[in-house]
Amino acid sequence: MILRQFPPMGVYETLFKFVDATHKYMGDPGTHPWAQGYPLTTQIPGGPTLPKSIEFDAIDLKYPKATGEPPLLEAIANYYNHFYGAGITSENIAVFAGGRPAIFATLAFLLDDTTIALEKTEYTPYYDVLKVLDRKVHLIQSDSSNRFRPSLEDYQIEPLNGTSRVMLVKSNPCNPTGVATGGDDLKRLLEQFSSENTGALIDEAYEFYCDPEPESALKHIDNIDDTNIFVIGAATKGLQVPGMRIGWAVASKAHIEIFRNYSSFGMGGVSRASQIYVTGLLEQKRVGQARTAICSFYSEQRKRYGDGLAELGFELFTGTGGFYHWGRLPQELTGDEFNDRLFAHEAGILPGRVCDMGRTDAAPSALERYARFSFGPLRAESYDDDMRILRECLQ
Repeated sequence: MILRQFPPMGVYETLFKFVDATHKYMGDPGTHPWAQGYPLTTQIPGGPTLPKSIEFDAIDLKYPKATGEPPLLEAIANYYNHFYGAGITSENIAVFAGGRPAIFATLAFLLDDTTIALEKTEYTPYYDVLKVLDRKVHLIQSDSSNRFRPSLEDYQIEPLNGTSRVMLVKSNPCNPTGVATGGDDLKRLLEQFSSENTGALIDEAYEFYCDPEPESALKHIDNIDDTNIFVIGAATKGLQVPGMRIGWAVASKAHIEIFRNYSSFGMGGVSRASQIYVTGLLEQKRVGQARTAICSFYSEQRKRYGDGLAELGFELFTGTGGFYHWGRLPQELTGDEFNDRLFAHEAGILPGRVCDMGRTDAAPSALERYARFSFGPLRAESYDDDMRILRECLQ
């Protein structure tokens, strides 16, 4: 073995266990993909249709540009400028093959003397990336004692020994909890991380899934060129096309230049066909319709599934964003024990322990009895069957 060994990211750990137990991939017809973080990829009520084809010519078969094709870069800039008054240009944007590569690149190229500030309950790949990169991490309290809602004071962090900078890494709305930081709280949080020796990576995969309306950090940043703030977006969730693998980072022009240089040797650009497809999804009228429809449909789903899970005995801590419910399981069950029952019904949730950024092999995670339930890929008409399976597995 010449490669360094490491385990799969938490979601994929669950998917691989599901395959072993059922001989199916979670998300295949007839399965119940409550562990997975993808939205419906069909038209939702009130939403725009999803194109079934694109047009391209011989030019589009050439290598893509390092940080993205100009039409897509302009479409992304126009989107943020129209809806949030961001004041950015295409030179503030780099395109990646999904949101995770943008996150990885940002964390990989941080200066070595940087402390990562991270909530204790967070998006599972952060744990894996920070372990692989061997970053120094300060964990911010986020558990049942504060209902997974850190205060602004909790983010007032000094660099750890041997470091001189602090970089906040935060999904907003939070995956897995759905807790969203917005309005004045978001503005003040960004101000805390806008000095010369601070920065923030704000992962906005679930931007459209905020109730009562979508919100971006870019609404609250006067001039991103004067900051070390990185806003990560993607077509995956709000635009309903995870298979296109298009994500982006919005940052200062100086940081985007670094991503261009990285792409020249480490990525080689991103599929031009995918970029053409996503550019069309960002047409202003269409994306406005998508924002409204996504927010409305998934807010209704959040309430509906929240009521159903609470009736079954789940202690929910869910916020007002995303398409997950986050809670403590009934009957003293752990997430893994619950999955053992669910797999028999070709269903599964994400065990809470894989969302624990402070977990170790030495002791059980404090989140063993928690679970993330995804209603993202669920059709409205699947609700009764979903509740039936959950009820049977709790009897």
